[in-house]
Amino acid sequence: MIRLLDEETIGQIAAGEAIERPSSVVKELVENALDAGATRIAVRIRGGGLEEIEVVDDGAGIPPEELSLAVRRHATSKLSSPGDLQRVETLGFRGEGLASIAAVARLTLETRVAGAELGVRLEAHGETVGEVEPVAAPRGTRALGRDLFANVPVRREFLRSAGAEFARISTWLSTLSLAYADVTFSLAHDDRDVWILPGGSGEGTTRSRLAHVFGAKHAAGLVPLRMAPGAHEIGVSGFISAPPSDRPDRRLQVLFVNGRLLRSTLLSGAWTAAYATFATSGRHPYGVIFLSLPPSHVDPNVHPTKTDVRLRYDRAVFETVRGSLATTLRAGAQERLVSSGVAISFAPPQVRGALAQAQSLFSPEAAPSDEPRLRVVAQLDATYILATDGSALVLIDQHAAHERIAYEAIERNAQASNPSEPLLVPAVVELDAALGDRLDDALDILRQGGLEVEAFGERAYRVVATPAGYESRRFDLAAFVRDLDDDRRGLSYKERVWASLACHSVARAGDRLSEIEMTTLASRLQSCRNPMHCPHGRPTVVRLEPEAIARLFART
Repeated sequence: MIRLLDEETIGQIAAGEAIERPSSVVKELVENALDAGATRIAVRIRGGGLEEIEVVDDGAGIPPEELSLAVRRHATSKLSSPGDLQRVETLGFRGEGLASIAAVARLTLETRVAGAELGVRLEAHGETVGEVEPVAAPRGTRALGRDLFANVPVRREFLRSAGAEFARISTWLSTLSLAYADVTFSLAHDDRDVWILPGGSGEGTTRSRLAHVFGAKHAAGLVPLRMAPGAHEIGVSGFISAPPSDRPDRRLQVLFVNGRLLRSTLLSGAWTAAYATFATSGRHPYGVIFLSLPPSHVDPNVHPTKTDVRLRYDRAVFETVRGSLATTLRAGAQERLVSSGVAISFAPPQVRGALAQAQSLFSPEAAPSDEPRLRVVAQLDATYILATDGSALVLIDQHAAHERIAYEAIERNAQASNPSEPLLVPAVVELDAALGDRLDDALDILRQGGLEVEAFGERAYRVVATPAGYESRRFDLAAFVRDLDDDRRGLSYKERVWASLACHSVARAGDRLSEIEMTTLASRLQSCRNPMHCPHGRPTVVRLEPEAIARLFART
């Protein structure tokens, strides 16, 4: 038999969607405070939030005649018509926050608006709403929730310890503070002040909050995000980790859209795509991104918790975020390579005139500098190039560096009308059926990059041309095709093909290089878009600064 549910049951169902744990209560109350224009928000917790949650703000307050309505379901001051849902500009808008809290806790509200001599007080629990009473109160609102989930004991069973629930609250609140640097936030637990984040508009406030959220060590690796050119109606700012700073997980990839702290699978993909050739495999970047979009381009009415949104032009936003990340990373890579204004990668004067002979490895596009500062000293273990600029030691991984040079050359070749150079003697290779099928799938992309391979009888293939601008020292076609099965994180299929092509046609660990070859490799590396990492994300260059050397000799 179908029947209408009573109001109390309806309220608990709605509360179950919006209030998942103590941090959900804090979220609803703090967002209300921000919508009210608060400049100071104090959060006090008892028993991890199960005993008490108190949020005090100095915002606009609630008019006395509206207070009893504020705790009713679907009552809000933020919407006046259905059309307002298409341009939501506040954090709250559903009119369910206070009602949901009252459904699962004993809620007390005290509030006073500007100009009023006294404030007012109201208690609510379930569908019972008390009388509005006068009370002495400062301007703003004090919301107190007690005995959370006392009437929903099953929900309590699924919560973690008081310490763990408080940690969730602390993490969420401090992370939210990144988007509201002008607001002072404080947090206390069981009558103990835990932290306070003073509001301000200077860089010091921003850096202090970054250190609080990410930790001092990780915050030191954050750089300002540079806006990619060409974006329309999309504002992007923030701070992102500069390689080699990274983490083993994605938990510190923070996103705000119009001041709303969110999760977004789409924009997690933008991080991955932008860092594809900058991050080491298995490691993840971190930071905070602030997106500013026209309210009509954002639909926050997706889930009662308001932790996800739909974007009207999601692909444009994705490309703008990815482009901004990539622009920042490329600029940072060049700056780090030229650390402290000292360029890393120039030939010593005695071999400058002989560089033109070193074409067995590199394209002749980039000429060496007329003011060499780096001196190649030696090759270590037939794997690393040791050099110095007079103030630091520089180690270059010859395979990773050459792979980066070749990969970007292949990218450029794909834009050229003649990306290939024919081989005088084509190389013939036999592949088994599985590898042959995999190669057939990649032939068009290989041809775009400059490698021309054609069928040559049953299960045989012939390499007839290689990418223009450099000749491979060796090329193992079978190993290259096997490598295509490795789904490199963050790389498209085309990029994976080209990265594998570069990897299998350049100098390897164990190859002896002449001084001219080593000098040319270092010089060509400097002209790359991302000289600090190979296409698969491994570092190409490591600097050992004098301070680090001094520590090795116990001088510091």
